Amino acid sequence: MSTAPYLRLNPQDQVAIAYRDLESGTPLENSTCQDLIPAGHKVALTAIASGESVRRYGQVIGIASRAIAPGQHVHVHNLAMGEHDRDYRFGDDYVPTQPDPAAVTFSGIVRPDGRVGTRNYLGVLSSVNCSATVVRAIADTFTYRPELLAEFPNIDGVVGLTHGTGCAMSADGLGLRLLRHTIAGYARHANFAAVLLIGLGCESNQIRSLLEAENLEESDRLRTFTIQESGGTAKTIKRGIDLIKEMAVSADRITREPVSAKHLVLALQCGGSDGYSGVTANPALGMAVDRLVRAGGTAILSETPEIYGAEHLLVRRAATREVGEKLIERIRWWEEYTTRNDATMDNNPSPGNKAGGLTTILEKSLGAAAKGGSTGLMQVYEYADQVKTSGLVFMDTPGYDPVSATGQVAGGANLICFTTGRGSAFGAKPAPSIKLSSNTKTYLRQLEDIDINCGEILDGTVSLPDTGEKIFRKIVAIASGEKTKSEEQGYGENEFVPWVIGATM
Repeated sequence: MSTAPYLRLNPQDQVAIAYRDLESGTPLENSTCQDLIPAGHKVALTAIASGESVRRYGQVIGIASRAIAPGQHVHVHNLAMGEHDRDYRFGDDYVPTQPDPAAVTFSGIVRPDGRVGTRNYLGVLSSVNCSATVVRAIADTFTYRPELLAEFPNIDGVVGLTHGTGCAMSADGLGLRLLRHTIAGYARHANFAAVLLIGLGCESNQIRSLLEAENLEESDRLRTFTIQESGGTAKTIKRGIDLIKEMAVSADRITREPVSAKHLVLALQCGGSDGYSGVTANPALGMAVDRLVRAGGTAILSETPEIYGAEHLLVRRAATREVGEKLIERIRWWEEYTTRNDATMDNNPSPGNKAGGLTTILEKSLGAAAKGGSTGLMQVYEYADQVKTSGLVFMDTPGYDPVSATGQVAGGANLICFTTGRGSAFGAKPAPSIKLSSNTKTYLRQLEDIDINCGEILDGTVSLPDTGEKIFRKIVAIASGEKTKSEEQGYGENEFVPWVIGATM
């Protein structure tokens, strides 16, 4: 950490980030603070004219809505969104990744078809909200009566995943296709040894049609039935409990074994971001991602509304022009989608983000994109698509964390790294979620929720590269069976939130 109480990230920047609360009169480079600058917020280092572009990270984060003098607080009262050019130089910065010559392994669970899991759960999924109560009752039976699985020590638990939709939707619409795609992704997920899929029987999301559309077949690993065919609620719950007991016998017959890190599929998330997220946790995670990619693994960057304004930097790293154009096509879709729903892309950041120092979506996105590291962008996927390309990829999702992570896990992510500055409580079963704090204050306040403190970078006690290596080692340890804080707290079932899109009728 610099001896100065603030950080200028790029020589082009007109603003600096306060390490701590800066009182009026605090010396700056060529002036003094004229306002109280809260920790994580921006202070002007130079005069900025009204209408002038304001830069952080060397990139435009907004337009001055009034003249700003050196030493003044730069935030929502004087910085706003505005038109700005983004140069989409497709692939200009793409460099093929050089593989790490040292083999990296973790202790994984190899399924009969060759897929590799990091956890060994049994799953109970609902096709429609109408079956959510029985799904919850089946899963809760094993949660509150752990003795039922006592003889199966290799099973991590029974996960019940319910949602609020599945009916009153167009049979040919995008909403139903996305829901089926999401459920199918969970049904085939490597962290589930076996899955029950339960419906009511008369819903729009018919189980037989879902299986046909997603090329799934019933088997010892995937069993399906409905409340109506089972004869009611109590009989359905009993049937589900009996089937889980039956599935547990084969599910327990696993052992962890050393496997290549190429089988790791890491979902990247950030929530409750602050002014430090793009300085500490996100770039440190980006360094861990680079390490993972060099080891042959995959990382999924997502949250399309939260890379808005940084997409030009990603397309420069695209492996092909086609990959870059796929990303821009998704950006254009979101611009049209938000307009159609009487919103704008700058409806993000949230109030909590702004309280933490972020002002516009451009500023938030530039920090969020740092999670993706520096390697080439190898592919762009739509929501819940199966990720089959190694390296850094992008999946189109909303910015809302549960919905975004649900799509990533459906796509095959077998673990998650989640950065936060304001503090967040999150999990996403069946994928373990590693939480990273951007500052020490938040880490100490939520010790029971957060796994790694990246605030040590700000404190000057640990370097950015060393923190990246620490995150990478934690990824390997968690993938090998070590529990995360969110798993210890029981998070992960209520955070299953498929993307609801289209009319509810």
